[in-house]
Order: sequence, then structure tokens, then C-alpha cells
Amino acid sequence: MRQVTVTRNTLETQITVTLNLDGSGQSRFDTGVPFFEHMLDQVARHGLFDLDIVAKGDLHIDAHHTVEDVGIALGQAFAKAIGDKKGIRRYGHSYVPLDEALSRVVIDLSGRPGLEYHCDYTRAVIGQFDVDLFGEFFRGFVNHAAVTLHIDNLRGKNAHHQAETIFKALGRALRMACEFDERMAGITPSTKGTLVG
Repeated sequence: MRQVTVTRNTLETQITVTLNLDGSGQSRFDTGVPFFEHMLDQVARHGLFDLDIVAKGDLHIDAHHTVEDVGIALGQAFAKAIGDKKGIRRYGHSYVPLDEALSRVVIDLSGRPGLEYHCDYTRAVIGQFDVDLFGEFFRGFVNHAAVTLHIDNLRGKNAHHQAETIFKALGRALRMACEFDERMAGITPSTKGTLVG
């Protein structure tokens, strides 16, 4: 079982993430940031990951530290759960539409952090959520999962739909990259023989 629990405690946040890469899409969140939880649920559901996140942050200031640190802790959990990466597909991609919105996510479990994130949201706030914080989440995740992640919102007029297509596509791309490839059994999917750093 590729299942781990990671705890991250700072003066700003206290976070526990439990992740099962071979789950069924079950999730439970307690972060105090409802729209963010809605997006995380898309990753779990469409990635078929079991994901439990409890975060206590300085929400009396704003959601910045909570969202960023959840990204960091989730990245740490992902890196730990994926292990040596032998036998996995390594690459994943997905296009996801939602009405007028369409997003593409492509990921490489390369061992090297890299982020290209392109989305011109049609409004700055969804509900009470500042869309700038999505970038902080993705950077935290990428840097600590050590993955290369390309995110492109190709079109969209509704900011909720733009965000939701991105997170659904992230879940599906991660699922593809994490899956085992029978033809690669026991083999690291790299000519270098390693996918660490």
C-alpha cells in the first residue's frame, strides 16, 4: 500500500495529511477554507486517491499560510507515498471540460520541481477565496513533491469552472502518472536509472 501520513507544524499552521495513492477517491477535509476543500475533493475523486487533510491555520489573518502549507504537506506526502517510482508510468496528462471552461494538466514525476501555471481567472475571488492562493498551493506542492507540472486553462468565462477543471485535470493526470505499467515492472522509467533529484 502506497499510504502515508505527514505532519507539518509551524507557528502559522498545524497540518496533518494522510494520503493513499491506491484508494477509491474517499476524502475528508477540515481546513476552514471551504472552496479550497471543494477543489481538493476534485483531486481525490478524479485521482482515486484517499485523502484526509486537517489544517489549523491563522485564518484570522487570511487563508494564505493555510493554503500554501497544505500544498507543502501534500507534496511531502506524495513524494513519500510514490517511493522509488519503479514500475510507474511517470507521465500523466488530462484535458477536462466543464461547460464553457477547458483546462489541460501535464505532469512528470521527474524528481525535479518545476511549475508552469497559466490561468487568467475572470474574477479575483470565488466565494470568499482569493484565486491568487491557487498559485501558492501549486508551488508548495511542486517544490515538495519534486514534480514538473504544467497547468493551462485554455478557455473559460466562469472562474469557478476554470478552477474546477484545473483541479479535476490535476487529479486525473496524477492518477495516470502514478499507475503501474506492467511492461515497466521493477524498472525505473528513466535512462538515468533514477528519478531522484
